Amino acid sequence: MSFLLHSPLEQFEVSSLVNLQLPVLGYTNISLTNLGLYTIIAVYLSLAFHFVASNNKSVIPSRWSISLESSFASVHSLVKAQIGAANEVYLPFIYSLFFFILFANLSGNVPYGFTVTTSIIVALGLSVTIFLGVTILSLSLHKLHFFSFFVPTGAPTALIPLLVPIEIISYLARAVSLGVRLFANMVAGHTLLKILSGFLAPMFTSGIIAAVVTLLPFTIFVALIGLEIAVSFIQAYVFCILTASYLKDAIDLH
Repeated sequence: MSFLLHSPLEQFEVSSLVNLQLPVLGYTNISLTNLGLYTIIAVYLSLAFHFVASNNKSVIPSRWSISLESSFASVHSLVKAQIGAANEVYLPFIYSLFFFILFANLSGNVPYGFTVTTSIIVALGLSVTIFLGVTILSLSLHKLHFFSFFVPTGAPTALIPLLVPIEIISYLARAVSLGVRLFANMVAGHTLLKILSGFLAPMFTSGIIAAVVTLLPFTIFVALIGLEIAVSFIQAYVFCILTASYLKDAIDLH
């Protein structure tokens, strides 16, 4: 029972913070969970960052505005490299997606916080929605020619009946792989930090000598925190790169 109470996985549990039962249409239950709260926080943090980085129309850029311009340049170059300059109409979507995932990841690094992207529902919800949107886009652009995507170019005719099912399975796997990659990386990092912090806390309070000896693993722990912050940026960027590559496949069919 003690293991369950102190499990490193309990930090990913979705719990209700506010629960209201209203006498409407019978009894309507309205609740705000930690998942919903941190989703709202991620959205407003993104908006607040853009508001602060607007620099109030000042000629001299601030550090915030420089960071925003650098972020925009990175996402813009990503879209141009993956989708092409002729398809920059998808830039606002990729840009919004990047900042939502970024702040959802970063807000989860605050102690006792909740990471939205460690919820498999959110991660798969994003990936499945993107997969369906990309598929609908490709069908609207190419109609029945879309299904030629599942026939490898230059493949021998005799192998086509074998290759087409493999290509279809590979294509459908995109709906899961995109979200699972984000979910698994964020869960792994937070779980490791939770386990290490569980070992370090009692060692610091067990005596002066033990506390001094614990400084070395604590230094490694701090470095891992920095690595987890870097992973928050990397995973947001990788998610957007893969989304842009899926859009490229939908537009160009290759």
